[in-house]
Amino acid sequence: MGQKITIDPVTRIEGHARVTIQLDDNNQVAQSYLHIDQFRGFEKFSEGRPYWEMPVITPRICGICPVSHHLASAKACDGVAGVEPPRPAKLLRQLLHMGQMVQSHSLSFFHLSSPDLLLGFDADPAIRNVAGLVEVNPALALKAVGLRKYGQEVIRRVSGRRIHMHWAVPGGVSAPLSEENRDWMLGQVDEMIGYLQEGIAIAKGWLSANQEIVQRFANFPSMYMGLTNEGALELYDGPVRIIDAQGKHVVDFDGRDYLDHVQERTEDWSYLKFPYYKPLGYPGGVYRVAPLARLNIAERITTPLANEELKSFKALAEGPVEPTLYYHYARLIEALYSAEEIRVLCEDEDILSEDILNTHTQITGHGVGVIEAPRGTLWHDYHTDEDGLITRVNLIVATGGNNWAMSNSVDMVAKEFIDGNNLTEGMLNRVEAAIRAYDPCLSCSTHALGQMPLIVDVVDAEGNQLRRFQRD
Repeated sequence: MGQKITIDPVTRIEGHARVTIQLDDNNQVAQSYLHIDQFRGFEKFSEGRPYWEMPVITPRICGICPVSHHLASAKACDGVAGVEPPRPAKLLRQLLHMGQMVQSHSLSFFHLSSPDLLLGFDADPAIRNVAGLVEVNPALALKAVGLRKYGQEVIRRVSGRRIHMHWAVPGGVSAPLSEENRDWMLGQVDEMIGYLQEGIAIAKGWLSANQEIVQRFANFPSMYMGLTNEGALELYDGPVRIIDAQGKHVVDFDGRDYLDHVQERTEDWSYLKFPYYKPLGYPGGVYRVAPLARLNIAERITTPLANEELKSFKALAEGPVEPTLYYHYARLIEALYSAEEIRVLCEDEDILSEDILNTHTQITGHGVGVIEAPRGTLWHDYHTDEDGLITRVNLIVATGGNNWAMSNSVDMVAKEFIDGNNLTEGMLNRVEAAIRAYDPCLSCSTHALGQMPLIVDVVDAEGNQLRRFQRD
C-alpha cells in the first residue's frame, strides 16, 4: 500500500472525528475510514440514580441538542412512572422541541455548512467559515444569527433555560407558559419564516446550479428511518417507519419495541456503533436517519409552506432522494415546518393551561422514550428496580443511525475527488463536507460495548517508546 492521509480534526462539526485515507501504489484512494474516538459513559454512570433525575442528567450529554435528550428522557420516565401527561404538557414539550429544531438546523446550515456552498469548497480555509460569510454577505449572516437566537429564545421562554433545562418531568412539565412569552414567540415567528424561506432559496439555487457535483457527491441508495404520523412528517411522537431504497414500505413499529427491529454492530476503527434493521442483518439492514430520511418517509407535512417545499423535494426523484448534499435542503424544510408549527402551537387554546402535570404515578420498572432529534431517531431506554432506581440504561443516539452512511460517504467522496498525485486542501475539504452534510453530534453519540480498551505509551523527549501499558 501507498501513503496514508489523515484529516485530524474534522472541522465545523460538533465533537471530534478524524479521517484516514489509505492510498494505493498509484497514489489513488484505496479505502477511507471515519474514526470517532470519543467515549462518553452516561449509560453506565446513570445506574443507581433515581429515574426522575434522568431528564436532568441526560441533557448534559450534549450542549447542542440538550432538548432532544431532555424530552426523550422525560418520555422514557413517563413509561417508568406509568403516567400519561396532560394534553397541555404535551403541547409545551412539542413547542420546546420546535425551538430546538429551528436553532439546531439554522446552526448546521448557515454557520457550519454554508461556507462550503457560498464561498466554495476550494476557498481559502482562512475565510471559508462564518467570519468569511459575514464579509461576503453580512445581511444573510445577521439573519442566520437571528434565526438561531430565536430558536434558543423559544427554548428559554418555554423551559427557563437555553441549555440543560430542569423543566420536563415524569408526567408532564414543571412550569406553564406565560401569555407574555407566548405573544413574544408569535410576534417574531413570521420574520423567522421569511428568513428560512430565503435560506431555502439559497440552498435550492446552489443545488440546482451544481448538479454535476451533487450527483457525484456520495449519491447512493439506502433504507430510511423516522417517525411518522399517519404518513405526515412527525418529530415528537408516533410509530417508527422504515422504507427501502425504492421507497417501498418495510415496517411500522412502536418505538418501545425497538429491540425487536434495531440492532447495533461495532467496528474496530470507531467507538460509534452501527445500528441496522435487525431482520436484514448487517450491512443489508443499514439505514439513514435525520432530515433527508424523514422527508423521504413523509407523504405530506401538516403546515402549508413546508408542505409546498416537500412537493418540490419529492419532485427531485421518482423514489427516495439519495444524494447526500440534499440533506441541506431537507434540513431547511424541517426548520420551516418547525417555525410554522411554533405558530400553530402558540395559537392552541390549551398552550397557556396550567393543567401540566399528572402526578398519579405507579412504578412499572421500564420506560422507552423515542423522539426525532435534529440528527435522527433517538432512543432512551431505562430499567429500574421497584424503588425507581436505575438498573440499566440503553441509548441509541441519533447520529449513530447515520454512522454507516457517514462512513460510506467519506469513502465515496474520497475515491471520487482525491488525487494523491495532485493533492489539494479543497479535495480534503470535500471529504469533511460529506460528514458535515449529516450534521453529526459526535460527543453525544459515542458509547462502548463491553470493556473499553486502554493503551498508555510512555515516551522520552525524542519520542522513543520507553514502556507501554495496555488493557484490552
